[in-house]
Amino acid sequence: MTPLLSVKGLTKRYGAFVGCADISFDLYPGEVMGIVGESGSGKSTLLNCMAGHLTPDEGQVVFDTRADGPRDTITMSEPERRMLGRTDWAYVHQHARDGLRMGVSAGGNVGERLMAVGARHYGQIREKTTDWLGRVEIDASRVDDRPTTFSGGMQQRLQIARNLVTGPRLVFMDEPTGGLDVSVQARLLDLLRGLVRDMGLSAVIVTHDLAVVRLLADRLMVMKDGRVAEAGLTDQVLDDPQHPYSQLLVSSVLQV
Repeated sequence: MTPLLSVKGLTKRYGAFVGCADISFDLYPGEVMGIVGESGSGKSTLLNCMAGHLTPDEGQVVFDTRADGPRDTITMSEPERRMLGRTDWAYVHQHARDGLRMGVSAGGNVGERLMAVGARHYGQIREKTTDWLGRVEIDASRVDDRPTTFSGGMQQRLQIARNLVTGPRLVFMDEPTGGLDVSVQARLLDLLRGLVRDMGLSAVIVTHDLAVVRLLADRLMVMKDGRVAEAGLTDQVLDDPQHPYSQLLVSSVLQV
C-alpha cells in the first residue's frame, strides 16, 4: 500500500537551535499518528513544516495526491499547496479563533470552505453546512450566530466542521483539546474519535496530553530536543516505554 503521507529527513533550524532534525515516517490511509513531548521538544515545528506553514531546511513531505500520485508538497507551487489545504488537507488549531473568522456567522465559516472548492448553490451550501453543524453537536438554530457568542468548546467544534466539510483525507491537529475544561475535552475527544472512524481520516495529532493519543492515535512518536526519542504502536509505547525520556513522560502522568 502506498503511504498517504511520507515524511523524509525533515529538518528545521533556527540559527544554532534545532527545531526538528531528520524526522522520517510514513502515514497510511485511515491511520492516526500522535506526536508527544514537552514544550520545546519540536513537535509543533514538525507539524507546521508538514502542513506547509513553515519551510524546512531539508527533507521532503510527500503526499499521495488524487490526480498525480505522490508529490513533494514542499516543491509544489503556492497555488497548488493552497488548493491542497482547501481540499485534501485540513488544519485544526489549538485556539479555535486562529482557525475561524470571528466576524462571520457559524454557517458562513463552514460555507466559505465549500465555496473555496467551487460550491455556488446557496441552498445546497446551507443544507450541507447545517448538516455539519449537527454532526459536531451544534444546534441548527445557531447557524446565523457568530462564533464570538459560542463557548470555547463550541468554537472548537465549529472549527472542526469548517475543516472537515470538504471531506479531506488528512487532518493536522495542534493540541486540539488544549485550553478546554476536562469535561469539554472528553466530549470533544469522543466527537473526534467518531469522525476519524466514520470518515476514514488520516491524522497527525500534536499534544502534550497522553490521554488524547491513547484514545485517538494508532501510532506514537515521542520527541525530545527536536529528535525522535521513541516511536511505535501507541499502547506499546505508553505501556512499556523503552527510552528514559518516554519513561519519565509516562511516569509523570501516572503520578498526577
